[in-house]
Amino acid sequence: MSCSCFGASIVKRSSRPPVDVDGHPLGNIKHFSYNVIKAATHDFHSSNKIGQGGFGTVYKGTLQDGIQVAVKTLSAGSMQGVHEFLAEINTMANIKHPNLVQLIGCCAQGPHRILVYDYLENNSLDSALLGRKNSNIKLDWRKRSAICIGTARGLAFLHEELEPHIVHRDIKASNILLDEDFNPKIGDFGLAKLFPENITHISTKIAGTTGYLAPEYAFGGQLTMKADVYSFGVLILEIVSGRSSSKEKCGGTQKFLLEWAWQLHEEGRLLELVDPEQGEFPEEEVIRYMKVAFLCTQAAASRRPLMSQIVDMLSRKIRLNEEQLTAPAFCQGSGRLGEEPSSQKSSVESTGFQISYATATDSPVTPR
Repeated sequence: MSCSCFGASIVKRSSRPPVDVDGHPLGNIKHFSYNVIKAATHDFHSSNKIGQGGFGTVYKGTLQDGIQVAVKTLSAGSMQGVHEFLAEINTMANIKHPNLVQLIGCCAQGPHRILVYDYLENNSLDSALLGRKNSNIKLDWRKRSAICIGTARGLAFLHEELEPHIVHRDIKASNILLDEDFNPKIGDFGLAKLFPENITHISTKIAGTTGYLAPEYAFGGQLTMKADVYSFGVLILEIVSGRSSSKEKCGGTQKFLLEWAWQLHEEGRLLELVDPEQGEFPEEEVIRYMKVAFLCTQAAASRRPLMSQIVDMLSRKIRLNEEQLTAPAFCQGSGRLGEEPSSQKSSVESTGFQISYATATDSPVTPR
């Protein structure tokens, strides 16, 4: 006796792969029983908890053969959690890249929706970068630059090499995981969207994490691959500064990270943004990374580069066109947005967003 992804009891052989609501196989992945997952995590003991996502919790587990895994449990009571479960499996089941987290298998038994991934020794970038006061991890500039380039390569693969293309929609520090050598791997594809090559944009409800949301997506629901590019630009600034983009207090002011960074750029003081915890660093290279971040966060999506171009800019294979730099735009708000607004208002309206250009004069912009 076993169960489909939505809990209806059916009789099937244990070797049959998990299926979606239409009975289609969920990719070429292993199906774990709930008891195996429960044993691997010691009954989901709190000491094995390594992360908390928008729709579930992540635990460290050890399978019977000794292999360590990361176990992502999704909320059984949330349809959004079920949608994320299906989306993540169908997106990641047959994809392999050095800078993407590898999906090993899943559990779809009774009410349980669980994803099993490779375990990465250094947890998330968010933990290593922003939570390092409680950690022995030291991220010098060599590690930080490699994390930037590796993440950019992973996104370039999703955007430009896969068919159909994939937009991640939730690029942020907590979704960049680090292996034992601090190589970055993009994870959490629950909000990802497939993007056929002949489609210029997708109109969709807003989902993602504020502080990383591109303004045209946050306000108009117009999703393109340039939304990931914007999020990646914010991520670069976090990696360089060691600061969270969501905290409205940077440089002793009430400014967000992107806003403060642009002000420092205009005043010729951009190096003041650099995290002193990383020790010595090559000033010219770090400044170039921050200017790439500004190109990624341009207010107009059309002015943002492709991820393959960003890889080349970070690697110094192509020259930065600094003359194209204009003030980036950012969205004010907090929290993670899901697919289901709490009222008849749009997700953006219900969270009280505002859009601004990152200028020293704090000029507000009314979206059209």
